Amino acid sequence: MNSPDGCSTFLVRHAWLSLRGVVAEALVAHELSVAQFASLLMLNDTPGMSVADVARKVSTARQSANEMLAGLERAGLVERRPNPNDRRSQRIYLTDAGRVRLDEALPTVRAVEAKLSEGFSAEEIAVVAAWLTRMTQAEQSTTTEEISTC
Repeated sequence: MNSPDGCSTFLVRHAWLSLRGVVAEALVAHELSVAQFASLLMLNDTPGMSVADVARKVSTARQSANEMLAGLERAGLVERRPNPNDRRSQRIYLTDAGRVRLDEALPTVRAVEAKLSEGFSAEEIAVVAAWLTRMTQAEQSTTTEEISTC
């Protein structure tokens, strides 16, 4: 899946920025940023993540993730608990209010995705999803020396 100039990297980045803008606009009604929504989604799927785990998953610095999570904590959407294996770190969990906010925001994000997917067949969407999934796993299985550049 390459762009006409043979380099899909910038096409993917441009698509992400465009999608992020539309999703961010939709999430305003739920008083969430894209990173906050993503964090709630991840914590729902994987309770007890560390701040470092969240930072990696939302592609931000640990300090930025910590500040974002502090905002969610002040809003009563997440709570920090001591890590029984490492007294220097904490585990992050959704609160009941966090689950409610996520449950309210999820249909909005899905509606945006459905609107943006109009005109594509189920097969086309499946191919794009498979490609994007494989790209998210590329870091784990490939080194930069093994990748040819654009």
